[in-house]
Amino acid sequence: MTPTLETLMQEVAKLHADHAALATFCPFPKDVTQQRITPLKVASTDGMLRDTRLGDTPYKPLMDAMQACADEVIWLEPYKGTALFDSHMKDFACFEIIGWNTPLASDHMRSFVIYQPPHQHYPWHHHPAQEIYVVLAGSADFLLEGEPTQRLHAGDHAFHPADRPHALTTTEDPVMAYVAWRDDFETFPVWTELETAQ
Repeated sequence: MTPTLETLMQEVAKLHADHAALATFCPFPKDVTQQRITPLKVASTDGMLRDTRLGDTPYKPLMDAMQACADEVIWLEPYKGTALFDSHMKDFACFEIIGWNTPLASDHMRSFVIYQPPHQHYPWHHHPAQEIYVVLAGSADFLLEGEPTQRLHAGDHAFHPADRPHALTTTEDPVMAYVAWRDDFETFPVWTELETAQ
C-alpha cells in the first residue's frame, strides 16, 4: 500500500472512531484490503482540488489525505448520461474511499468523499442503502422528505434512512463531506424527481 493510501485509511479510521454518530452508524471495517484498480480522473476533479473556499476545519488532515490520493483513485461522475448531469452534476466531485471501486476494498461498508461547489443542487434521490453524511468543510442545506431543511457545517451529520428521498443544496459556500453506506450496496440511487414527473 502506498504511503498516501495508508495515511488516508488511518485518517478515515480516526474519523470513524472520533465522530460519535459515525461510530454508531458504522464502525471502521476490519476487512479492508488493498486491491488493484486503474485510476481515473474526470473533469470535476480539479474543481475540488483547487477550491480554496472551504475554510478552516478540524478535518484538514483527512481532507489533505483525500487530496493526496487524487492520482490513485477512480473519480466518479454520478448519473452521467442522464438528463440532469449537465445541469446539476458536472461540477460535482466524488471518489470511493472504502468499498468496491477503490484500492481499499471492503465487503462491509462503502464510503465516499463528495465535493459540491456553491449554488448547486443535488436533486432528490433515494436508495436502499442507509447513509450518513459527515460534513468536513464548508456548509450545505440537507433535505430529507418530511423533515425541515438543516444547514450543516463541519462536524455536523445527516442520516438518510433506506429509500427515503433526500437532496443537498449549497448556497454561498462549497461543501466537502464524508459519506458512508451500510446494508444494501448493490442498488444504485434513483432520481426521485424523475419518478415523480412520470
